[in-house]
Amino acid sequence: MAKQYIKIRGANEHNLKNISLNIPRNELVVLTGLSGSGKSSLAFDTIYAEGQRRYMESLSSYARQFLGQMEKPDVESIEGLSPAISIDQKSTNRNPRSTVGTVTEIYDYMRLLYARAGIPHCPKCGKEIRKQTVDQIVDQLLAMPERTKIQLLAPVVRGRKGEHVKILEQARRSGYVRVRIDGNLYELSEEIKPEKNIKHNIEIVVDRLVVRPGIEKRLTDSIETVMTLANGLLLVDVTDGKVLTFSQSFSCPDCGISVEEVEPRSFSFNNPFGACPECFGLGYKMEFDEDLMIPDKSLSIKEGAIVVMGWQSCADKGSFTGAILDALAKEYHFDLDTPFEDYPEDIHDILLHGTEGKEVKVHYKGQRGEGVYDVAFEGLLKNVDRRYRETFSETSKAEYETYMRITPCPLCHGQRLKKESLAVTLGDKNIYQATDMSIVKFREFIDQLDLTPMQKAIGGPILKEIRARVSFLIDVGLEYLSMSRATGTLSGGEAQRIRLATQIGSGLVGVAYI
Repeated sequence: MAKQYIKIRGANEHNLKNISLNIPRNELVVLTGLSGSGKSSLAFDTIYAEGQRRYMESLSSYARQFLGQMEKPDVESIEGLSPAISIDQKSTNRNPRSTVGTVTEIYDYMRLLYARAGIPHCPKCGKEIRKQTVDQIVDQLLAMPERTKIQLLAPVVRGRKGEHVKILEQARRSGYVRVRIDGNLYELSEEIKPEKNIKHNIEIVVDRLVVRPGIEKRLTDSIETVMTLANGLLLVDVTDGKVLTFSQSFSCPDCGISVEEVEPRSFSFNNPFGACPECFGLGYKMEFDEDLMIPDKSLSIKEGAIVVMGWQSCADKGSFTGAILDALAKEYHFDLDTPFEDYPEDIHDILLHGTEGKEVKVHYKGQRGEGVYDVAFEGLLKNVDRRYRETFSETSKAEYETYMRITPCPLCHGQRLKKESLAVTLGDKNIYQATDMSIVKFREFIDQLDLTPMQKAIGGPILKEIRARVSFLIDVGLEYLSMSRATGTLSGGEAQRIRLATQIGSGLVGVAYI
């Protein structure tokens, strides 16, 4: 049988000058040459570009509108070309939320595995938690102080986009009077139209009660109604603004903590239902650092000890910031000419963290006149942080970021997830601990999992997919990486091998890998 070729004729893309050649199919072909000789122009800008373009042209016009137009490369003809997949070193994902686990999709399977076969524990005491009955919920609510006002809410929509017209209409027809949308209370009799493209939380107000003896029957009936409406979930809004969550799914009887139904999104650090509320799923925080803002503490404030933007001119007589500092010095009896390192601890705390709401009288003379203003000083750290968040200038943001340090999140300690999600275990490890070990150890962990017959029935197909994808990563020599490793820290070659492993795992044949 004659050898098949990719026949290229008259390639003139970039610095190629009427190149014609035959490349054998089904073989590994290497293009070598000096820098600027046209290797990338031939491989990526000609062969890959034409292979992609032809494949896209085979799709329907409806599908093509989402993919965008691709220009035809400057080449007379290419024959024998397969659909092409580009695997280059330039496509490294620098998104701080992207990890080895997410780009290989292994983490998606892990989320599914933990949601379906994981064992929930109480995030406070660590005990395994089980489903909560209506009678147990009633007992907890009746244990509240007498005369406490409560609202029983049925969360019918949680973090979903849309206008939800049918749900609101159904609630109106069922005789309910009030509904809470994104924390705001509405009468169902008025016209309500939530924003279509924004995620909403909608809770129907089923009952409003005052805790006292004799309400057991009504409370039980109302809770059962809520559970029916919201698939076993109940929110209790207490008058002091506290919201209690009760679930027929999981709760800890000792701590009184109820945990929401475990879902795959509960383990996603890119979703507000799973991400740590402190760092929003990044695992670290960028915080302003005193030592960077005041690098030379032997200087006084008037000598320019504070170097952060917006505070360099604080010693000037005409600045409002300078007027505030003068007022603070007068109120708390310290001198702005004293070296910063010589301030006592209480003055140091006031300058950095503010007066905790206490107002000082600031005498200020500006272009619009002179006056005395009552100002509660927020402190250097909060002031600079507020300015950083409020500015729309990228240049200013970059300037402020030079005075910030990256520190592990104090709440999740770099694990990115809520404590409730981290309390779900499989093989005595939570999802972060499992994905933080090296890939070769992770494979051992998966193979040695001691699962119940029920867990095996649920997790078997998921574990099969995980093992296959992990094997491909080991085959391309990446067994030393961990699934939690950020893709932004990978070298170009590592990122390229991950992409190659992902493509090998797809099982496609007849594809030109470039």
